[in-house]
Amino acid sequence: MTVGADGRRVVFLRSTGPEDPIASLWVLNVATAAESLVAPGPLPSYATDRDARVAAFAREGRLFRADLTRGTVTEVPTDEPVEDPRPDPLGVTIAYVSRAGGSPSLRVVGPEGDRLLAGESGNAWREHGGTIGWGVADETARRFGRDRGWWWAPDGSQILAARTAASTSLHLLDLDFGWVDVHWDRETYPHVVNVRWADGGGPLITVLRRAQQHGLVLAVDSRTGETQVHAELADARWVEPVAGTPRHLPDGRVLVGGELAHDGFDARCLFADGSLLTPPALYVRRVVGTIPRPGSPAPDLVVEGTEGDPATQAVFRVRTSLGGGGAEARKVTEEPGWHHAVTGGDVLIVDDVVWRGEARVAALGNLAAPLPYQPAPVLERVTDRHLPAAVLYPTGFVGGTKLPVLVTMGEGPGRQQVVHDPAAWQERQWWADAGFAVVSIDGRGTPGVAPSYEKVVHRRLVDVALSDQADALKALLGKHPDLDLGTVAVRGNGLGGWLAAMAVLRRPEVFHRGVARDPIVDWHDEPVPFAERYLGDHRDSADVYAHHSLHDPDPTDTLLLIGAEVPGLPSRPTATLVEELAFLQPKS
Repeated sequence: MTVGADGRRVVFLRSTGPEDPIASLWVLNVATAAESLVAPGPLPSYATDRDARVAAFAREGRLFRADLTRGTVTEVPTDEPVEDPRPDPLGVTIAYVSRAGGSPSLRVVGPEGDRLLAGESGNAWREHGGTIGWGVADETARRFGRDRGWWWAPDGSQILAARTAASTSLHLLDLDFGWVDVHWDRETYPHVVNVRWADGGGPLITVLRRAQQHGLVLAVDSRTGETQVHAELADARWVEPVAGTPRHLPDGRVLVGGELAHDGFDARCLFADGSLLTPPALYVRRVVGTIPRPGSPAPDLVVEGTEGDPATQAVFRVRTSLGGGGAEARKVTEEPGWHHAVTGGDVLIVDDVVWRGEARVAALGNLAAPLPYQPAPVLERVTDRHLPAAVLYPTGFVGGTKLPVLVTMGEGPGRQQVVHDPAAWQERQWWADAGFAVVSIDGRGTPGVAPSYEKVVHRRLVDVALSDQADALKALLGKHPDLDLGTVAVRGNGLGGWLAAMAVLRRPEVFHRGVARDPIVDWHDEPVPFAERYLGDHRDSADVYAHHSLHDPDPTDTLLLIGAEVPGLPSRPTATLVEELAFLQPKS
């Protein structure tokens, strides 16, 4: 969903019903609360100008421009196939990425026709046999959560573009073909993890050292490309930037996400030019935007975060003015759940309900089918480490019968499983109804509790994670006597698949059989930023990497099924759910 900066329109994608996977482009008129179809699908993505008056989207490489005020769509002729089209903030020119020359290039189409703005088609990055790309995020950037490679200036006169080859560099491109490089110590800080240019002032970027233990928030001069340090980020394990930061506040201060780890605090917070804006009890997950605050010239921040219960994500309004009384955050959502928000102008959308000020405008039409299951997981905090855990029983289960246990690792540490979200429990209820007590444990290494809880796994991920899983299982037995800990299976995917495999190899007395889907086998094969976040620099941590490898020298008598996609064959995991079920069910 997108809300225009003037608060007049809400733009969103929606299909025609629960059996239709094809999304179309819709607009809600905030003044009348009326929805209208603008462009039938398929429409995987779109982008708008600042006020959501114009949208651009690509379909099979062709470019389309939608007038969101009139509800009309026209095709825009281009010289090359189109990816990632985005109109400028004023809605006049559309820029896009093309791969027609074999490597990504950046082009603009407008009143002067279709022009190449930046590209090096056919130029090989010869040292490694790769290509030079403009306007795209490489794999390293995506691992840090940055999936974009170019950004419009607020006035539409420039584009800040990433050039990726052996390393990533940034460049300010004028539409009249002038350009300047963005200057920072790229050798010391090679990772560009965040870029934002939307709130007035110049661009803000976040760069990290390779070891990820130190970073800089830099303000870029859009005329010269010179940078100024606004904040330093440091952590002995790794720096974890807060999504939605850095950004300029309307009064010119720079909002930065960081961690408070002194005087007894262990919090993920927001700071404006060094001043704390959020209470230490609020674990900030994402900054959504700003919204006017009644009776004050300074707006409120809209923030997604957790306060106390890591299974709940709530929406908060955070005061940005530096008045008396200290940091202030007011919860907008009262019911436990996994809530999301979008803002624009004076409009706030919470989940699918549109608000203007205190007035409820409308709820966006929801055509989804009802969820097939109504799971009721029992949420607990167990052991002296207060690990979030949950037990899910078969539908209609009556106590007094021992149940085999299925421990789900999900996608592994770094991804929460124990959440107040019925959609997240649907597949697990399917497994429970097959005859398991399904147990999910968010051990250390999982976000949502505190920074130290998340980062204590540095260089000892397997030992900490497996200890928490084993200890939590034992503690749960005291509250759930129907768990049969003599028959425990475990399954996971990706990083969770690796942990499931490690569980049966390293702790066979606890975990008796398991399924690992597409697991990490050797951490040396993983992207460097991802591997080094958990295990450190492989050049001086050979013993750590060996300890975390699935090439175990001492095979056990436990049963392990590994499912992986086979190159050259249709994309189908070796182990289907039915095959997993047959494998994991205990023998009678």
